[in-house]
Amino acid sequence: MSEENSNNGGRFAKNKQISKLLEWYDKNYKKLLIIPIVLLILSIGVIFYKYAATGDFVEKDISLKGGITITIPSKDIDSDSLKTYLLSEFPGSDISVRTLTKLGEKTGVTISTSDIDLKELLNSLKTKYGELDYNVEEMGSSLGTSFFKETFTAILFAFLFIAIVVFFYFRQPIPSLAIVLSAFSNMVVTLAIINLMGVKLSTAGVAAFLMLIGYSVDTNILLSTKVLKRKEGEVIDRIVNGMKTGLMMTATTLTATVVAYVFSQSAALSQIMLILIIGLLTDVLNTWVQNAGILRLYLERRTKNG
Repeated sequence: MSEENSNNGGRFAKNKQISKLLEWYDKNYKKLLIIPIVLLILSIGVIFYKYAATGDFVEKDISLKGGITITIPSKDIDSDSLKTYLLSEFPGSDISVRTLTKLGEKTGVTISTSDIDLKELLNSLKTKYGELDYNVEEMGSSLGTSFFKETFTAILFAFLFIAIVVFFYFRQPIPSLAIVLSAFSNMVVTLAIINLMGVKLSTAGVAAFLMLIGYSVDTNILLSTKVLKRKEGEVIDRIVNGMKTGLMMTATTLTATVVAYVFSQSAALSQIMLILIIGLLTDVLNTWVQNAGILRLYLERRTKNG
């Protein structure tokens, strides 16, 4: 390793700062492996604490747990004062009030709740604002619960088939399991972060997690292909070569998702973009620190054992 490290200075990058960073990464990759492991353990702890405190491992919105949504097409109602009023009328209730906009202009507000009777809510609104135009949408709890269970099952099957396909392609159990572990870590850490942020998961958010699995596996297969299928150069050179492509992919996707999140007028689209942004950032750690470190350890031990 000492001879390898001594030659790293001129081969990593022309930029001195990047070259030094890669040299440090090369020398400390075993220590860096601790970071994603600890982060995964802490994330599992956050999820279990959420489950112990609320009876569910993630906070769901109306589309998943059922309830009512009232849309009021009025520009004169302030969403903050409306929420304050409703919380005073129905203390302890699950109420969400959101401003609707179109092309930057306010068009109305929506009220979502899962534990308030529709007649009581409408009477309360009439007391404060008088007669209002409104639209009501009701989501049955059984429909939302069924969707959530089916999606959770789909995620489990996705991981199963990913493991089978990856193992069939690489024919090596440890690198194959490392890819699945990286994708799993990405999901768990992202879920823990949105729990800490207080995000209420919707059907759109569930779809974002399914998208995240595909992206995570994509970058990890890129890394594993570069390291395992190619034989030229040292292992660290092949990792850095894959990192250049992988980080460019992540940067371009991240730019697009950030722009969509900032300018989106749709709550569903905003949640999808938020989950993807968090997932893309955690994927960098899980792919290029965790998976890359596992692959290096695996190849070094295989070479050592002959």
